[in-house]
Amino acid sequence: MPRPFRFGVSLLSPTSAGEWRAKCRRAEQLGYDVILVPDHLGMPTPFPSLVAAAAATERPRLGTFVLNAGFWNPTLLAREVATTDALTGGRLELGLGTGYVPAEHEKAGLPWGSPGERVDHLLRTVEEVDRLLGSDDHRPRPAQRPRVPLLIGANGDRMLRATAEHADIAAFTGARAVGDGKLEPLTAEELDERVGRYQEFAAGRKEPAELNLLIQIVELTDDRAAAVRPWLGHLPNLSEEQALRLPLVLVGTLEEIVDQVLAQRERYGFSYLTVLEPNMEAFAKVVEALRGR
Repeated sequence: MPRPFRFGVSLLSPTSAGEWRAKCRRAEQLGYDVILVPDHLGMPTPFPSLVAAAAATERPRLGTFVLNAGFWNPTLLAREVATTDALTGGRLELGLGTGYVPAEHEKAGLPWGSPGERVDHLLRTVEEVDRLLGSDDHRPRPAQRPRVPLLIGANGDRMLRATAEHADIAAFTGARAVGDGKLEPLTAEELDERVGRYQEFAAGRKEPAELNLLIQIVELTDDRAAAVRPWLGHLPNLSEEQALRLPLVLVGTLEEIVDQVLAQRERYGFSYLTVLEPNMEAFAKVVEALRGR
């Protein structure tokens, strides 16, 4: 049996306290299962924002999507995770990645490092946070035991191996970093290969991980070609037909999008879908149509 769907929304825009609470309540009303906050300069700070989200809502889980491991000292991160999990009543999901925007590290006065160094730091972070929060002596204590669920965002082989070894949730962006903080989408066939590679690394797991996909474009429309045309400038070297076949693009009627989401769960195993804040209202109709499936 396929894993039931979960749906998350990543909230990107800084707001006042009242606006933030209203936005989180709206996400809950629309049926989202997880309220997420990214880790980029110029966007809301993750952990205080999630505590505020918890105070404004009752049902959704709350996640970092994803923390840039290079911004964090593992010991200080363990304190943040434990405190936030306690203050949210055990609703936290910890998402981690290596980061992909060199300019943010430069602005923060932090080293960027080589790809290998960034993966090394992420692995040390995962292992140290697990060690610290798994100790009965650590204060503060997280609410969830044996640990806060871990999501890792990955694309390269080394990160996919780390995700298979450590993560409860394997997150795929459907894109690759191409330098200067830019992302290039993966074709359906390229994503087949990446998910297949992850499954090779995960073959020895006792329990399968939940698979997540970040959806970049959502539009309900009767004219798919016209809807995707304005995005072609951001999708270099792709035709309209190729753009519409990208797994991270959901464009069409409600029935067409529902069919695509079901087909992608069958093809790749993606049962946990995340959309960006600008798509929260549009995608809610898909959430409603797929609830319980």
